[in-house]
Amino acid sequence: MIRLGVIGTNWITDRFISAALSTGQYQLTAVYSRTLETAKEFACKYGQVECYDSLDDLANTDVIDAVYIASPNSLHAPQAKVFINAGKHVIGEKPMASNITEVQELVELATDKQVVLFEAMKATYVPNFEVIKKALPKLGRIRKVYFSYCQYSSRYQKYLNGENPNTFNPAFSNGSLMDIGVYPLSSAIALFGEPNSMTAQGSLLDSGVDAHGTLVLHYADFDVTIAHSKVSDGFIPSEIQGEQGTLLVDFISECHGVKLCRRDEPAVELTVEQDENAMRYEAEEFARLLNSGTVNHEGLVRSQIVSAITTQARAILGVRYPADEL
Repeated sequence: MIRLGVIGTNWITDRFISAALSTGQYQLTAVYSRTLETAKEFACKYGQVECYDSLDDLANTDVIDAVYIASPNSLHAPQAKVFINAGKHVIGEKPMASNITEVQELVELATDKQVVLFEAMKATYVPNFEVIKKALPKLGRIRKVYFSYCQYSSRYQKYLNGENPNTFNPAFSNGSLMDIGVYPLSSAIALFGEPNSMTAQGSLLDSGVDAHGTLVLHYADFDVTIAHSKVSDGFIPSEIQGEQGTLLVDFISECHGVKLCRRDEPAVELTVEQDENAMRYEAEEFARLLNSGTVNHEGLVRSQIVSAITTQARAILGVRYPADEL
């Protein structure tokens, strides 16, 4: 049984805890918040759980084996370092860190300390993502790929009202690419590997973060076009087009549906049943890595490629974070 501590007391933490407990491989043993009162209020529904308002105390306690980090993006890397240095395994919400320098430092530190470092990128671990990978040969030579994830932020109106919510504040390493675009980007890297080159476009808000944008990953004989937005809703499926057929993917961040359309053949539904809470599968993979002692894993390679691309794309767009100056 993996003894789990969590950082963050928001809805996504609740959802991950539910997912982890549903696997039967975790026990929630500790909760951290900036105030002890908030930690206790959050933890009360989970029974006997220790509460902390000190990161160092949580990192050095013997009641946890691993920690789940769901704090603002800018805190992911510095908090992960505290726990890795204490010999604890880390599963951190996407993005793993603010930039490629931070990601590489975390990977090197985790390797040195021989602990598992894992980015919670649910899109690449759900069962229907495996369906996509297995179906690719049926498409023939890949020619065009279109991935779209556009979702109007629930906090955008606050921004328009003159407030400064974290999700549109560069101090917290946010913006459309880092919060939304990383999902289809990670899926593309998991399917096709590192591109030969990339181009990026986007529209910036006055706060300095990107509201929406487009990435194009250039491979030898095809491109992957990625549309992302936090200021508009998108409903079109994503597509992988080959010379013999096309795959349609509903909601690329969780792969709710997969349909194969081969030329001159009836469309075939390939969708398999998934848990309603897609975070279950990332929790299972993290547990597998811990139980097998696998420190160097495929996910780390993918996280570094993704972070290198987002760092380069932000440089093109002119999106700078305080973390970039460190």
